Parts: sequence; C-alpha cells; structure tokens
Amino acid sequence: MSDRDPPAPARRRINLGERPPNYSIYAIGDVHGCIDQLRDAESKIARDIAETGMPGLTILLGDYVNRGPHSAQVIEHLVKPSAFGLKRISLCGNHDDLFSKFIRNPDAHLDWLDMGGHRTLLSYGIDLHQIGVKRRGKNSDLKDMLARRIPADHQQFLADLPISMRIGQLFFVHAGIRPGVSLDAQKDRDLLWIREPFLSEGAGIASVFVIHGHTPNPTPSTGPQRIGIDTGVFYSGKLAVLKIDRGRTRFL
Repeated sequence: MSDRDPPAPARRRINLGERPPNYSIYAIGDVHGCIDQLRDAESKIARDIAETGMPGLTILLGDYVNRGPHSAQVIEHLVKPSAFGLKRISLCGNHDDLFSKFIRNPDAHLDWLDMGGHRTLLSYGIDLHQIGVKRRGKNSDLKDMLARRIPADHQQFLADLPISMRIGQLFFVHAGIRPGVSLDAQKDRDLLWIREPFLSEGAGIASVFVIHGHTPNPTPSTGPQRIGIDTGVFYSGKLAVLKIDRGRTRFL
C-alpha cells in the first residue's frame, strides 16, 4: 500500500450572494494556538455588538494550530458554541489543512512537524521525543496514538473547515487568491498558501475585496483590493480583529 494520500476532495466554499451584508462582520486573524488572545478578541466583539445593537457575524481566517502553546484548547473552544453567543464561521488555514492530513496519514505529512506541529501535539499530550518518530519508515504507533488522543469532534472540525466565504464584494480566505483568476476557478492550494503575486497585485478581479491572513506583519497590511490581518499573535501577542460595517473598516 502506498504512503501517499489519495486525492483530497476540494474544501467547501461558502457564497452568500452578491448583496452587501446588512450586519457587521468581524474578521479574526491567524490564532496559532493562542487561546487567551482568542477569548479576548471574542470578548471585544461581543462588547461591540452590545454597544451598537447591530447583529454581527464573526469570521476566523484559519491557522488555529501550531506555534502557540494551546492548539488543542483553541480547537475545543471553536467546536463549542460561543460563550458570548457569537455567530461564528471558521475558515481553513494551511496549518489546519496539513494537521488534518497528518492525523489521517502521518508518514506522508511529516513536514507538518517542522511547521510547529510538535507544539500542537504536546497540547494533546503527545510527546514525540518519547515516541521516537521515524523520518523514514512506518509510524503506525503514532497514527494509532493520534486517533486515540485527538478527539473525534476535533478531527471532524478540521476535516469540515470551509476554505473561503464570499459576502457581496467581500471575499474572506486564509492566504489570498491568484490575481486575475475568477473566484470559481481558484485552486485550493492558492487559497491556502499563496503570497506573491497576490500581495503585490491584489485580487485583479473587478468588484472583489479580499480579507486574508497567512502573511504575518506587526500591523495589518494593505494592498490593491486586499487587507491582511495576520499580526503574528504567537510572537507579538496581538490578535487582529477587523470590523466591516456598511463598507467602513476599523480595528477593535
């Protein structure tokens, strides 16, 4: 039997139509295992909704795992209903996508460990130094341990994450899009991984504005038809929350 994965089905893409939203949208950047900052971000959103009296939708842009210390706690937080009553949609990041593949077939995705996966596994009580992972050969013990230690609802959450969301002219995605390519023709890999030429050229599609994460900057970054809100929370301690209300944007 081959160690390679069978072709994965394309991830779901959410399209709420071309009409602009009649509610506030709150976008949260890459979380990377930082549960305290995520809870604080949601508290700010709940407070803003209460103060304005406007309904709101919270969209998380992916990368819930790796690098930070509490990946398992972040996933557990997101699989449950919001304690603040927030309506949430969690999109998929490249780290989450690879984690899901690693759980199913660790031997084919050992490179995920080099992206901070060791810390994610530690948050589930799995210490690879004690297991002795082989970079060549079979790791059947590890696969069995992943199946036992990572809760089934966490695995299902990762497998079911949608890859993008469109609301009117707004397009929410983890990494960005291939400039000039229609949204329907975008490849999952670009939506999860792209940097250039997207960061320099932007969407390249009329009437589309992209809100994305993936590329960390100390402060949110802007470019043609895009705004990036990955502020590197695992080293900066700051998790960006972008509010979009009737075409106006501001950070909480």
